[in-house]
Amino acid sequence: MTKKIFFWLLWLTLGIYAFNFAPPDQPDTLDLIINLSTGNWEGINPVIISLFNLMGIFPLIYASVLLIDGRGQKIWAWLFSTLSFGVGAFAILPYLALREDNPKFSGKKGWFLKILDSNWLAVFLTLVATTLVGFALFQGDWGDFVQQWQTNRFIHVMSLDFCLLCSLFPALLGDDMARRNLDNPLLFWAAAHFPLFGALFYLALRPQLPEMDEEITNIFV
Repeated sequence: MTKKIFFWLLWLTLGIYAFNFAPPDQPDTLDLIINLSTGNWEGINPVIISLFNLMGIFPLIYASVLLIDGRGQKIWAWLFSTLSFGVGAFAILPYLALREDNPKFSGKKGWFLKILDSNWLAVFLTLVATTLVGFALFQGDWGDFVQQWQTNRFIHVMSLDFCLLCSLFPALLGDDMARRNLDNPLLFWAAAHFPLFGALFYLALRPQLPEMDEEITNIFV
């Protein structure tokens, strides 16, 4: 119950801060989002380009754990996972507050879960994330990014969202390891304490989820 209250309070605090205390919205925000989404990146700081695209990788990281966790939940995990592609931690936090501990998996994996459970997907995401981080580190204007973080609500909140998504992954990690009979404190520590790449490292190394004989009707999960 304490964890549930914590996640609800964190979600509420994030919402209040984002809409009341973050820097003001800028008139060109919609144009910036459209350009970032369509690949029209000319004149945009590489740090912002990388951050925006990393925010598209995080929902896939969470989906790789959350949709498996959702098999034993009373809530629709796919709904929160889908919403996370648009609003990030604003969707993940309510799921964490509503879910119950679920260290078991029953039934068979549909084709979609098999993709999410694949180590090769994690390797691919790691390569993309490494490229994006390198692009930001070596090509980005960090002074400009700091200035935009201080004055632009979209950049400011997206950055906080990124930090939250880095921090929340361990909340799902323990049960995912238990479902795989994986007892490795070092792997848990690495996945929990290395932002972004710790989660990707875990997904690339975790053993495949064992299937049970129980049939399921939903082909996606």
